Amino acid sequence: MAAVAAAALATPLLLASASPATAHRHDPADHAAKEAAKLSKKLVRESSAKDAFKHLQKFQQIADSAGGNRAAGTLGHDASAAYVYQLLKKAGYDVSYQDFEFIYTETQAEKLSVVSPAPRDIAIAAMTYTKSTPVGGVKADLAAVPVDADGTTGCEPADFASGAFTGKIALIKRGGCTFAIKQENAAAAGAIGAIVYNNTEGVLSGTLGEPAAGKIPTGGITLAEGEKLTADLAKGPVNISFEIRQLQQKRSTRNVIAETRHGNAANTVMLGAHLDSVTAGPGINDNGSGSAGLLEVALELAESHKRPANKVRFAWWGAEENGLLGSDHYVANLSDLGKKEIKLYLNFDMIASPNYGLFVYDGDDSDGVGSPAGPAGSAQLERDINEFLDKQGRPHEGTDFTGRSDYGPFIEVGIPSGGTFTGAEGIKTAGQAQKFGGTAGVAYDACYHAKCDDIKNIDMTAFDVNVDIIANAVGTYANDLSSLRKPVVTVPTDGDAGSGGGLHDGHDHDVTE
Repeated sequence: MAAVAAAALATPLLLASASPATAHRHDPADHAAKEAAKLSKKLVRESSAKDAFKHLQKFQQIADSAGGNRAAGTLGHDASAAYVYQLLKKAGYDVSYQDFEFIYTETQAEKLSVVSPAPRDIAIAAMTYTKSTPVGGVKADLAAVPVDADGTTGCEPADFASGAFTGKIALIKRGGCTFAIKQENAAAAGAIGAIVYNNTEGVLSGTLGEPAAGKIPTGGITLAEGEKLTADLAKGPVNISFEIRQLQQKRSTRNVIAETRHGNAANTVMLGAHLDSVTAGPGINDNGSGSAGLLEVALELAESHKRPANKVRFAWWGAEENGLLGSDHYVANLSDLGKKEIKLYLNFDMIASPNYGLFVYDGDDSDGVGSPAGPAGSAQLERDINEFLDKQGRPHEGTDFTGRSDYGPFIEVGIPSGGTFTGAEGIKTAGQAQKFGGTAGVAYDACYHAKCDDIKNIDMTAFDVNVDIIANAVGTYANDLSSLRKPVVTVPTDGDAGSGGGLHDGHDHDVTE
């Protein structure tokens, strides 16, 4: 009996001593972490800029055969969408088109020249949804809106002195309010056109937000040109020739949405990139690069034959260049449940700029620049990308959630967001040149929104780093979302908005000042 009792007492002790190891072996969190590590390592190894470059070559071929661009509402975009759709369908994804209507815009003329006192030509970019001048333009005197100390120039009707702008072209500095408000106030004051000059280095292209907002022909010029015109006006009258004309037409375009057939839909992981270009060029960096990087990783995920624990959804947005219209349409049509199911959204827009910086969206606003922190979880997304880059030995900086790209609609409904960006028309600083290489005092992408944004406008180092970032994120979050619950200690950093060209970046959909 004593032996039996001793054995009975020993059994629970043996079970107790074995249970931690047993629990460890069957710990779901531990299993998820291991699966995430395995898949992310595999995807990073298998995904390459070299393979993604083949998709960029295809986008270039499409643009070459379709009038030189892949803009939403054109054959070039339709063919790009079909290319992405077919590859993903063949790879085994559930793929769908999401069609929507929008107002297609195509600039037909954007000319500005000083007639007197000293004739010269000035580069100007038409604002999206601007009104048009007559063919051949107009000649009129220029009138400058006084620059406010608080940076809100042209934002109030009172900024336009009574009678001073009647029949003239208003010259207004960027800052404080939307371009639409500035030109609306100028129109109310009797101006027949508006020229907005930048408040930072770089070109200025923007949008009035919607067709109904346009009141008078409006274009953007550089800070240097604006200051020179202002100085000329201080000496006497300046007469200019001004032509802004833009086609505006209702058309349809589409998003391409692809998701894994397996994985828990309640934990949907989403990544996106806009597929459309501007009408000026083929858009190989902006944003063939993000589209190709995303496509390469999606195909490698399918090739791995792994069944993710979480549903992974990829999106190639249409009409981003017209004001985030594709992503906005998608989010607006999500059910309440659909919004709750998306646990994160990562955006990749311009990830191979030739004079690049490696910028990670500032999820916790540690830089203290521009927009506030993203929704809860955004700080963790930033940290995860930063930690991956640190392990790769890659320097990086934060970049503000300016609202310039397709994370915007997701942030608005509270979905944690993040991603990367390598710079557009913003000017690289000396410190950034020392950190990343390249040339200080030059735009990150001198071909931004231009005809020369072609297959030669790609930096393969930046491209490869960002493809790896996408691969690591897909492999990790496909199986493990636990990092989104790990607190982030926010430490203030010395950030700037250089990657965005100022407080806001001047992207075609940049409506704010």
